[in-house]
Amino acid sequence: DLHLLVLDKPAGLLCVPGRGPDKQDCLSARTQARWPEALVVHRLDMATSGIVLMARSLTVQRQLSLAFEQRRVHKNYEAVVAGTPNAPLKQWQELHAPIAADWERRPLRVIAVDGKPSHTRWQRLQSWEQDGLPISRLRLEPVTGRTHQLRVHLQHLGHPILGDALYAPAQVQAASPRLQLHACDLGLEHPITGQSMHWHSAVPF
Repeated sequence: DLHLLVLDKPAGLLCVPGRGPDKQDCLSARTQARWPEALVVHRLDMATSGIVLMARSLTVQRQLSLAFEQRRVHKNYEAVVAGTPNAPLKQWQELHAPIAADWERRPLRVIAVDGKPSHTRWQRLQSWEQDGLPISRLRLEPVTGRTHQLRVHLQHLGHPILGDALYAPAQVQAASPRLQLHACDLGLEHPITGQSMHWHSAVPF
């Protein structure tokens, strides 16, 4: 609309430019080629697909950034993970595990006592076997927004995401050509009209 853009990012595309000439193609550059006023509000990992918001003015960017900071933006993801978490189907579980930078292995993150408080809600949607590997589909709700939070928390649970080149063991990495993590739902109050808004992006795996 006149105030914000809702984009569906494919896996493998950066949200913002990286270092070096080979990392300039990204979601924000493609968007600004069409809407030059577009401003970044939040990001997804390069390997993650799904919904990303951008603002069309500084005022809206500030209001959206504040909404994220105050946890007034509701985000849901889906992931396919290794194993079968010990939880009843479709019942929300709470995971609190502090996350810190792993300075010697940057950009990796690690669970650490002195890390930043990190909170993820999750539920198991279904479980099955793929090539002899038990796997499960989870719905995820990051309450906090730490870098790599969902990937680190699921590894911590003992159920790394399929195709995760950073946090999964070799067999789980090899089980998918992409990271099976998708930002499928996003809801908020429109920063200008106050209207309740919700967007959904179909899960591509």
